[in-house]
Amino acid sequence: VQLQASGGGLVEAGGSLSLSCVASGRTFSDYTLAWFRQAPGKEREFVAAVSWSGGSTSYLPSVKGRFTISRENAKNTVYLQMNSLKPEDTAVYYCAARDGPTSMFRSQYDYWGQGTQVTVSS
Repeated sequence: VQLQASGGGLVEAGGSLSLSCVASGRTFSDYTLAWFRQAPGKEREFVAAVSWSGGSTSYLPSVKGRFTISRENAKNTVYLQMNSLKPEDTAVYYCAARDGPTSMFRSQYDYWGQGTQVTVSS
């Protein structure tokens, strides 16, 4: 599976951004999709995941209620809608895929996109 993330940018605190990740190479609908992020000097952390059907989602507690993950299997695309952004959301955001149930553990994801920068100014 090849993953291509896009949609990052610079936004003021309180603003919104929408990230997209397009997959190719394998049957997209077989995979759990997730977003992770990595801020400078920090470990890559789980943000959100969605099951193959879209029926199950999970979130990092600090983004729950502000971020929404969704997928459109017909377009081989997973989205991350980010609202009420805070400066601490600044990071490179990565999409990832795994052949299994949703997981928050980085090591359980087999495929990774190249990352897209999100910068939130105060």
